[in-house]
Amino acid sequence: MTTAALALEGSRRERRGQIYVALAAVAWSTAGVLQRQLTLDTATQVFGRAVFAGFALLAYVAVVDRGRVLDAFRSIGLAGVAVAGCVAVASASFIGALNHSSVARVLFILAVSPMLAALLARVTLGEPISRRTVLAMALALVGVSVMLGSPGEGSLVGDSLSFLCALAFAIMVVITRWRHDVSMAPATCLSQVILVAAFLPFASPGEISGGDVGWLAALGVGQIGLGFALLTVGARLIPAAQVGLITLLEVVLGPLWVWLALDERPSTLTLVGGAIVIVAIVIQTRGTQPDAPATPH
Repeated sequence: MTTAALALEGSRRERRGQIYVALAAVAWSTAGVLQRQLTLDTATQVFGRAVFAGFALLAYVAVVDRGRVLDAFRSIGLAGVAVAGCVAVASASFIGALNHSSVARVLFILAVSPMLAALLARVTLGEPISRRTVLAMALALVGVSVMLGSPGEGSLVGDSLSFLCALAFAIMVVITRWRHDVSMAPATCLSQVILVAAFLPFASPGEISGGDVGWLAALGVGQIGLGFALLTVGARLIPAAQVGLITLLEVVLGPLWVWLALDERPSTLTLVGGAIVIVAIVIQTRGTQPDAPATPH
């Protein structure tokens, strides 16, 4: 292959990764609308959602690997087990954080995840952080800050759990990027098994009504299952910093879906901040030619 052909292939690969990660963020952003329809306690919601997500991801693995499910799970190795643990920890700590702090404060702290992913990838994988990425991340943080306004009062436990969630997600992204030669879809499936086992003792499956089953299925299959399936593909194709930044679309789109579906108009700060985050994402994803690094190789 010529240098030009290699560059073109790399450009297409990066674009595909950006699209997959953006679609994952879109899937995740539906959580607010779907969960508003449930009348179950938190443990039962997590348990039910994980059951459907686990089956959905297992089906995805079976299709992609043409029925060689056991081989697919063996291929993830210890890195995959670590990814599964990170996803489970991120999900559990997010729920715990919401029980000890305001949603605004939790989301604000979670916005540090792209920075953590970029720094971890720089230290562990040697991925350079471009000036464009630094600018985009800084602008995204400004946008999230504006969108959420002044974070409400929190607690040490709530803030710690929020940071743990952001760190777990960042580590998951970096590991997936490191083992880009292996699909981590089986690992995300394993994470749902971990959640089912962890929350079953606290859940009340008998209280799940017929209507709740439908909403839990939508959450498990569409929001979690589809979202993580897309992420495991996209995160293997682009730098960790880009993955973390593009997933901030979830923060922007979540309030929009609630506005459209439930007629709850976002505040002016939410709209302005969301626009700033979108601009940041556009800055990061425009073009595919590498720009000058902000840190040395």
